[in-house]
Amino acid sequence: MTDLADGYEISTDPDRIDAERVHHWLSTDAYWATGRSREKQDRAIAGSLNFGVYETASGDQVAYARVVTDRVTFAWLCDVYVDPSVRGEGVGTALVEAVREHLRPYGLRRILLATHDAHGVYEKVGFAGLEKPDQWMVLVFQ
Repeated sequence: MTDLADGYEISTDPDRIDAERVHHWLSTDAYWATGRSREKQDRAIAGSLNFGVYETASGDQVAYARVVTDRVTFAWLCDVYVDPSVRGEGVGTALVEAVREHLRPYGLRRILLATHDAHGVYEKVGFAGLEKPDQWMVLVFQ
């Protein structure tokens, strides 16, 4: 667990995740997950390495991120969400830094993510656009 100087702490303890709150955030306010069912979100949480940010005083969860990884070669950072009440306080940047540092010892070749509007947050932590996007492909199920 990492203590943040400004009254927050970051934890990877899956028992601390407020699954109901995370589902509400993502299914109602995250463009990439709008309408996601609770059952699907619970399965995503169960199959991922989860990070929560909590207010130190109350214990309330204020941010979330999850990582899908083999813990050897690759990781996908996804479902990064910061409650609107704490945006602009550095919580998102601290969360992504904590994810990066947690994953560093694995010796991964790369960590990928997709974002529509938060490039600046990720660039602060070392992420950059794909150098050769023409080498990447996607299979989308509708």
